[in-house]
Amino acid sequence: MTLCAQCILPETFPGISFNAEGVCNYCQGYAGEHALAEKKKTYEEKFNKLIEEHRGKAGYDLIMAYSGGKDSTYTLDIFVSRYKLRVLALTFDNSFISPLSFENIRRICSALGVDHYLVRPNPAMLHTVFRTAAQEELFSPKTRERASTICTSCIGFVKSIVLRTAIEKSIPFVGFGWSPGQAPLESSVMKTNALFAKSTQQAIYDPLHRIAGDAIAPYFPGEEHFKQAERFPWNIHPLAFLDYDEEKMIQRNRELGWEKPGDTDANSTNCLLNALANRIHKERYKFHPYAWELANMVRCGAMTREFAIAKINEPEQQDIVLMAKGRLGL
Repeated sequence: MTLCAQCILPETFPGISFNAEGVCNYCQGYAGEHALAEKKKTYEEKFNKLIEEHRGKAGYDLIMAYSGGKDSTYTLDIFVSRYKLRVLALTFDNSFISPLSFENIRRICSALGVDHYLVRPNPAMLHTVFRTAAQEELFSPKTRERASTICTSCIGFVKSIVLRTAIEKSIPFVGFGWSPGQAPLESSVMKTNALFAKSTQQAIYDPLHRIAGDAIAPYFPGEEHFKQAERFPWNIHPLAFLDYDEEKMIQRNRELGWEKPGDTDANSTNCLLNALANRIHKERYKFHPYAWELANMVRCGAMTREFAIAKINEPEQQDIVLMAKGRLGL
């Protein structure tokens, strides 16, 4: 399969084209690392000003979507140690979290002195959602470029739960551990617009409601939340405007007590369902669901091309895939 000569996007990626040198249209349109470095400073300065404005005005300064994985652990530490925020860590238990990840969550929250909120929905309901996502395409074609349908379903719950909780507790910031490849710098410090959030939620809520009915309602903002526009938080993902060095991140995480699970695939450090989700996506669409993220990481200098290629080429462990299939009844 032909890959871009600069990043790792394959010829099967939607909308891709190559010039005579084999460079994809996404790389051709990239502004360059120097321009990005200047913009990063602006976004951190913006966040620091917002902290001065909002710190201490609610029980918590920030609610963090905390999966227990490498990136979210490092990001949680940043919010606590670098920015001195009072953080509520929220973990969504999708029933496929690695046992070691739960140990990591316990150790890290204790080490950082962070309150922890665990949301554990009925596994049968979640399995129905994930099983359907494994068999059908639930969302718009654009979502397939960024993640598998299973992962889009799962993160839909996560984002909605943290938003709903932030509104109910008047928490001014919602934190995410997105890598620089997952979300653009321009969205790294962004106020949530109530009307826009309501319209975009429907794209996730409606397909999931068709599958599981009103059982999903407690995890999503309702009409009473959308009427409180003044309580809608700022979304912050600092790994977009700070240096991203995977080795240094893992080293710092280990200092806090974090251990890398041995039962997850190459592209996850917390989830046992990811391997199956990746395999299904590759079989269905002929490209890896992490290709877009990793290509962006290569493009901005956060990851070498060789390392990214190794990540997408590593096969899923068959025993993990079969375990996930068994739990879902596939």
